[in-house]
Amino acid sequence: VAYVNFTWKSGVKKYYYHFDRLQSFDENILESPVISIKTKGRVPRRPKVFSVLLPCSGNSSGIAMFSIGLLLETRKGRALPGTPLRLRLRKECAQRGPDPECDKRCANGGWCNHDKICQCPEGYMGQYCKTALCYPQCMNEGSCTSPGVCSCPIGFQGRHCEGGICAEKCLNGGKCIQKDKCECPKGYYGLPKCIIPCLNGGKCRGVNKCRCPAGFRGDHCEIGRRVPQRSPCTKSCQHGTCKAGICVCDLGWFGRLCHQ
Repeated sequence: VAYVNFTWKSGVKKYYYHFDRLQSFDENILESPVISIKTKGRVPRRPKVFSVLLPCSGNSSGIAMFSIGLLLETRKGRALPGTPLRLRLRKECAQRGPDPECDKRCANGGWCNHDKICQCPEGYMGQYCKTALCYPQCMNEGSCTSPGVCSCPIGFQGRHCEGGICAEKCLNGGKCIQKDKCECPKGYYGLPKCIIPCLNGGKCRGVNKCRCPAGFRGDHCEIGRRVPQRSPCTKSCQHGTCKAGICVCDLGWFGRLCHQ
């Protein structure tokens, strides 16, 4: 095993980590463990992968002990229950064996040990070292074509195929996170364009443009106030009710405006 992948997330809470111990107890056989992230930082809110690399020194064969220490804290500096973690593990490393014919079967610079088993260089694995390794692993069904290089499917990009490609640009500070899907800032919505909804009864007539009702203006009808509707009668009925543009007078009153 040349490396081990771990996936972690903090969720809605904020947690901080510190790898305070990365140690080999026999560096003639095994070098000190290496992690693919910073030794101190914040635990990611969403699931992310990091790797612990365990490189053999190549100087001699044998089994070497190593130690990994991890402290997890709240934002107030309080250690989480069960931490710090103190792991004490071991790994076997094999020195190169004198067998050129066996070496020919091992691809990508691999070589045979005394047991005629291929020992793969960093970045490859498998019986004959033909499988490339990517860490973190390729996301969104990307394939690892060479060490640390991902080939992304249509609609995705990035070193690990973690980013999307949107056919239309995400507007108003939106970020393309998956194929044709925008992550919009607060106050915006829409796939894929990140638009503000029309307010006050307005109707959308284009990207970030609204047709506003009487009394309102602005790109999203956010300015103004509603205009009270006028009576269908040209003048208000004094002692009656306006119906279909005609004053219907109360009992005892008459006239065009029920004023007599």
